[in-house]
Amino acid sequence: MSAKGRFVDGDAQGAGTGAPTRTKRWLVALDIDGTTMREDGVITDTVVAAIRDAEAAGHEVMLSTGRSEGMTVPLLETLGIEPKYLVCANGALTLARRPDGSYERVHVERFDPSEVLQTIHGALTNAAFGVEDETGRFLLSENFPADTMTNAGEQVPFERLLEVEATRVVVISPEHGLEEFLQIVEAMGLHKVSYTVGWTAWLDIAPEGVTKATAMERIREWLDIPRSRVFAAGDGRNDIDMLRWASTSGRGVVMGQAPDDVVDAGNELTGGVTDDGLAAALDSLPR
Repeated sequence: MSAKGRFVDGDAQGAGTGAPTRTKRWLVALDIDGTTMREDGVITDTVVAAIRDAEAAGHEVMLSTGRSEGMTVPLLETLGIEPKYLVCANGALTLARRPDGSYERVHVERFDPSEVLQTIHGALTNAAFGVEDETGRFLLSENFPADTMTNAGEQVPFERLLEVEATRVVVISPEHGLEEFLQIVEAMGLHKVSYTVGWTAWLDIAPEGVTKATAMERIREWLDIPRSRVFAAGDGRNDIDMLRWASTSGRGVVMGQAPDDVVDAGNELTGGVTDDGLAAALDSLPR
């Protein structure tokens, strides 16, 4: 095949052909909720077109999300992309594409959630708890509210949650405001886990040292793409580590509606999700 219009990794432009390639491939990691998808569940045609154009240009475009496998893979049909890898459960689960287009789990981080669940349960007596295992199955405490992220979960007594080998724990405390919730979580001094607090009183807990950034760095190494050619876009506190990772040498793109601490983690600011800010950022990638 001719080298014309082709993309290669590393610095070997036109190696063996005598013709230069047009540009070099970037690793592009996209958060879903609040970045790719609006709060109402809509992914606009403008964003879909920008994502498809970036992949068609030769860049490795993938999703890096807090969502489970079952809530991530179906979105690929809407987006019209075929990434080699997907990151789910905030970095605890990495999927790889098979030749038939399905995905298999190639890296799974697990932990015993019993200690952290008991600690939080003692401090937040009315909180609701959810535990996700490596298959994406959710077990939910009996008082867990109906929610689109966990509508396939099975409600069980709290004690059952202590028995699950988890990839992710979710804690919701509707009676607390966000700032109060942040203070309570910080005061707990949670150990042996990584955690982030969302837009509301929503706590995501992962195995210690596991974030979207750790998963993305592993994928970057597998693909042999330089750190200077990584692009990550996000809007939430669970994106902070990934945005810092990308910003070190590449592009950490923060959505316009993100809170200040998330903005501080990136090195670029784009428009909000309702203004198709992701599309504007993707359109600036090399072609």
